[in-house]
Amino acid sequence: MTQYLEFEKPLAEIEGKAEELRALARANEEMDVADEAAALDAKAAQLLQDLYKDLTPWRKCQVARHPERPHCKDYIEALFTEYTPLAGDRNFADDLAVMGGLARFNDQPVVVIGHEKGSDTKSRIERNFGMARPEGYRKAIRLMEMAGRFKLPVITLVDTAGAYPGKGAEERGQSEAIARSTEMCLKIGVPLISVIIGEGGSGGAVAFASANRVAMLEHSIYSVISPEGCASILWKDAEKMREAAEALRLTAQDLNKLGVNDKIIPEPLGGAHRDAKAAIASVSSAIQEMLDELKDMDSAALIKDRRQKFLDIGSKGLAA
Repeated sequence: MTQYLEFEKPLAEIEGKAEELRALARANEEMDVADEAAALDAKAAQLLQDLYKDLTPWRKCQVARHPERPHCKDYIEALFTEYTPLAGDRNFADDLAVMGGLARFNDQPVVVIGHEKGSDTKSRIERNFGMARPEGYRKAIRLMEMAGRFKLPVITLVDTAGAYPGKGAEERGQSEAIARSTEMCLKIGVPLISVIIGEGGSGGAVAFASANRVAMLEHSIYSVISPEGCASILWKDAEKMREAAEALRLTAQDLNKLGVNDKIIPEPLGGAHRDAKAAIASVSSAIQEMLDELKDMDSAALIKDRRQKFLDIGSKGLAA
C-alpha cells in the first residue's frame, strides 16, 4: 500500500475509492465499474499534478523523507555492477549507516559511498536511520584514500538527517571525523560526484558532498539544520517548522540559484517513491553526465575545480 503524506490526503481518498470499486468488481464479475474507476483515476492524476506543481519547502521536506523513497542500497543494486562492500574503519567498528565499496558504473571502475537509512523497522534500527557515527566517516575516509591511490572516481549518495549526536559518538570524535572526511573530499585527486537523494543534513552531509559536482533530486533537501531544529532554536517552538523551511532555502531549486548544487535531477510526478525505477534511471543519466564533464581533468585541475566551487558558493545568487 502507498503511504500518503499529510498534504496528499485528498488524493488518498480518491485513489482509495477507485481501488474499492475495482475490489468490488473482482468479487462480483457481473459489476462493470470500468468507467467510474477511469473517471476517478483521471481525477486523481489531475489532483496529483496540482499538488506537486508548486510544492512549498515544508512539503518538499516531507517528500524527501518519504519512507518509500528509494535509498542508497536501492541505487547501488540498480546502478552498479560487481559491487564489493568494504567494511570497518580499521580503528573501532563498522558503521552500518554508511555503506560503500568498489563497483563498476557503466563498466567503469569506481568507489561508491552512501548513507543508508533502512527500509523497515529492523533495518532502520541497524542502520541508525542513516545517521553515521565517527567510524562511518572514518570508513568513508579510508575508501576515498583508496580511490585516490588507484585513481578511481568517487560517487557519493547522500541521505541523512545529520550525523549521530549520541554520547558515544561524541566521545569517539564525531566532529573531528566529519572534518577529516570533508578535508579528504577536498584533497583527493580524482573526480568526486555527489547526489543528494533524500535529505542532506548538516555536516553529516557535507562530509560526503564536498564534491566537484553536486546534484540534487528535484524534491530532495540540503540544509545546515532541520526545519524542526531551526524552529526550536529561533522561535523556541518546533511547530514553526514551516516558517523555518521557508527561511532556510533548503530546496534544490533555491540552492541551485546560490550555486550550492550544479544540477537538479527531475523526479517522476508524485516523487521518487511513486516510480523508483524512473527516478533511479534519471540519477544514472546525471551521474554519467557529470563523470563525462570531469574525465579529461588531471588531479591538480580536479582539486582546483572543487575548491573553487566552494569559494564561489553564494556569489551566483548575489549576482542575480
